[in-house]
Formats: sequence, C-alpha cells, structure tokens
Amino acid sequence: MRKRKLLAISVIAVLLCVGCSAEEKTDNISMGMTAVENLQYEEAIGCFEAALENKENERQLYRGMGIAYIGLTQYEDAIACLEKALQLSGGTPEDMDYDINYYLATAYYRSGQPEKAINAYDAILNLRPKEIEAYYLRGCVKLYGGDYEGAKLDFDQTITLAPNDYDRMIQIYTALLDNGYKDAGIEYLQTAVADNEKSISDYDLGRIYYYLEDYENAKLSLSKLKTSSDFGAALFLGKTYEALGDYNYASSIYSDYTENDPTQPEIYNQLGLCRMQMGEYELALTAFQAGMNIEDNEMMQTLKFNEIVAYEYMREYKTAAALMSDYLKSYPDDAEAQREYQFLKTR
Repeated sequence: MRKRKLLAISVIAVLLCVGCSAEEKTDNISMGMTAVENLQYEEAIGCFEAALENKENERQLYRGMGIAYIGLTQYEDAIACLEKALQLSGGTPEDMDYDINYYLATAYYRSGQPEKAINAYDAILNLRPKEIEAYYLRGCVKLYGGDYEGAKLDFDQTITLAPNDYDRMIQIYTALLDNGYKDAGIEYLQTAVADNEKSISDYDLGRIYYYLEDYENAKLSLSKLKTSSDFGAALFLGKTYEALGDYNYASSIYSDYTENDPTQPEIYNQLGLCRMQMGEYELALTAFQAGMNIEDNEMMQTLKFNEIVAYEYMREYKTAAALMSDYLKSYPDDAEAQREYQFLKTR
C-alpha cells in the first residue's frame, strides 16, 4: 500500500498559459498539452509533431514535447527538446524560460546528471535570487547527491525567504528523513515551533507534532478543530490515530469528513488504507475508487496503485494485473509497480 509522499524532485506540475497572438496557430499544441495533463504522453508527442509540421509556435511545442518525454521517462529526448526551447528564447528572460529551466533540471536529474540540474537551478537563481522553489529543489538535488552541507545552505535560505511556510518546512523534513538525516529534519521542525510559538495555528502546530511523532500533543492541537469540516484537521488527526494503531477511530474521522465534503481524494486514500489495515478490502476498494472519481486529482497515481493492491488482497489477480498494465502506461518510471506487475503476471 502506498501513502502519499511529498516528492522532493518532481516535475513542476503547473502547465503555464503561454501568450500568443490571435493569428498564431497553436491548435495542435493545445491538444498536446491537454494530452500531457491526462498523462497520454504518446498521444501528446503526436500532437506536437503535427504542430511542427503545421508551423505552430516552435518554442511552445518543444517545451510541451520535452514535458511529454519526461512523462515517458525518455530523458535524453526531453533534454534535447527543452534545450531547443531555450535556444528559441528572446533576449530578455520571460516566465516561460524559468518554467523550461525547472523542467530541464528535472530531466537532467532523472537522467543521472545532477550537476547539470544544479546548473539549471543556478541559472534561475542568478536572475531571480528570491526564487524559493529553486532553492528548495537545488537543495534536494545536492542532498540526494551526498552534499549535505550544500543542501542545508539552500534549505536555510528557503526558510529565511519564507519563515512561516510550514508546508515547505515539512517538505524539507521529509527530504532529510528520506536521506538518513532525520535528526536534522527534526531540528527544523522544533525550531519552527519555538520561533513561532505565539503565532502558529493549532493546525500547523498539530501537524508538526505529528511529524515529530509527539502524537499526544498532536491530538491536543488538532482536536480543537472541527474535523468534520476542516480538511487539514481531519487528515492529520486521522493520521495521528493511525500512527497510534487505532484504525477504527481514524476511519471514523475520515468517514465523518466525507459526509460533509466528498471532494478530497487524500481523505478517501487514508480511509482506504485504514480499511486495508482492518482487513476490510472491499470497503477499502470502494474508498480508493471514490477518490479516483474526483476530477483534477493529484492523488490519482497513489489511488490507482492502492486500488490494484486492494484487488490483489481480494485475490482478484487478473483484474489487478490488467489494471497494473494500464497503470504502467501512465507511470512507466514506477519501479515498485514494475516489480509488482511481474509478480501479478505469474499468479
């Protein structure tokens, strides 16, 4: 089963609306970007190739093609397209140039070229020295490359620029935790509590206590909030009870919340995980699928994977294998899913 994780190195999931004149042809580019949003990367490549033949905006189509190739895990092709898009830039850097550099950094990193990824973030920061996202992501690349001291400098600058951004602090903690620096991550969170003791909200305090594994204080803070209608409070109070092993109470928190707001896929995912822990696999499947029915869903990959796991626990191996085959078409770089697919094909 898979819980949602904060990804330290990821494609920037914002497809910028790029300006073009009324006369400029971008029909195929638009279709290509829609296909990218729907994870239909092969179809997207076809649209961008058609855009090239149709003499549509080359900078936009090479950018889109680069993003699609990242989705297909064809990183060298992605790099070639994104570099081409940068070469087509005008003399003055625009928003799209920064956007392309973010994608280019991702492609460099995933192709095993961390130094070039760092250079791409350097290029952004040289012109935008207060670009928080670039500091954070550059820190992650350095951390994954073993440069803890360099990463810490970038993380410290990230927090200096956004001292009350608790989401970012938790992302930094998670990155450090994943790379064996848990104590350093804890120090960031403890400092956040100490420095903002008078201004921090019960929600932020509660979730920081959750990550600090101080579950009693997490409960005290989060229980002050209306978990039946407050998404963040319901999510983290439920996860706190999960951490304490009380899956039944955690699931009741999630269920109560969905009665008031059925639009939060992460709540359905956690509800499904609780049901799995209690051996209620059909109810878990129902929860995962309810989450998948929500449109514009950033949890879709996690929910689809967990749906497959639920079918597997229900011993419906053919269904699980068929779903996994489709899953890998959208998420071909998921090594865990690839291993699981090989197992399912033998059942």
